[in-house]
Amino acid sequence: MTLLEIVAVTAGLGVVVAAAGLALMWRLRTRSIGVMLAVVVAVAVLATVVGVAAITMRMAIDAAARDLVLSVVAVGGLVGLAVAFVVARQIVAASRRLAAAVREPSFVAPPGLPAELRAIASTLEESYARERALEGARRELVAWVSHDLRTPLAGMRAMAEALEDGVGDARRYPTQIRLEVERLSAMVDDLFELSRIHAGSLRLNRTRTGLGDLVADVVAGVEALALAKGVRLCATPAVAPVSADAGALGRALRNLVVNAIRHTPEGGTVAVRVSVEDGLACLAVTDACGGIPEEDLPRVFDVAFIGERARTPTRDGGAGLGLAITHGLVAAHGGSVSVANQAPGCRFEIRLPLAP
Repeated sequence: MTLLEIVAVTAGLGVVVAAAGLALMWRLRTRSIGVMLAVVVAVAVLATVVGVAAITMRMAIDAAARDLVLSVVAVGGLVGLAVAFVVARQIVAASRRLAAAVREPSFVAPPGLPAELRAIASTLEESYARERALEGARRELVAWVSHDLRTPLAGMRAMAEALEDGVGDARRYPTQIRLEVERLSAMVDDLFELSRIHAGSLRLNRTRTGLGDLVADVVAGVEALALAKGVRLCATPAVAPVSADAGALGRALRNLVVNAIRHTPEGGTVAVRVSVEDGLACLAVTDACGGIPEEDLPRVFDVAFIGERARTPTRDGGAGLGLAITHGLVAAHGGSVSVANQAPGCRFEIRLPLAP
């Protein structure tokens, strides 16, 4: 036989065996990895044995030599199957250890995993860490809501009972009850908005919006609050068009400005500046709050986080949802919001893509 004939015969037989092996593997695709490895090795060995047998049958080789060649190939195939069996056992054992670790309340990747399983374990560790963080945030939010709702409700109940008994201030208590109801209503609205953001059900009506006009509207809306606090409010607008929902983006900016006014002492200044930097529209709000501790900076936009040192909450202070809402609204616009200490206070910055 010529070399070309040998190649043609072995290739044809190999294709037939490979097709049968692929069909078998498709039937067994939901079985153990060990079974799949065994099929792969068996296909390779069978293709080799069939090819060698076919070639030796057509060559001028005596029976003893042919049997010797086939025996060597068969033994090699059995060795390959044994190695495949050992490797399959190791992979199956590693996958079972990974599955057992997943069932544990606190997931820790077991050592000695193959590279692919180790990548899956790393992804699972990240997912479990995020889940623990979210669970902690949920518990914190529930505890915060319980506390912040219970306090005004208890006060309103006491005032209502006093009015019923005829011992309350008939002129002051109704006004106070109305103010508490407004606070609770605003809190519920914030919770509803935050739930829409986290659920991904927020719908934005984007239009071409000039940030200069948006800043002017927000500043005009909070000017009375700044006057009542004795805080100077200044704005530096600029031409920076963005594609945004003016109402949602205005609320995000208003949260930042109101937060800055509430935590700036009397006589301080809150500045709102619009600029274009690195091809992005930039909204910066600076205050005179005295700064935020460095360890608290990563948590500023967490739900219900209120700094207890640099930003001590007051009776007219926020409920800890405004910055989380701002973060969600800005992210929904494809932008980012950040915070950094800048004497004499903080600098909050919103960055958004410019409108084409």
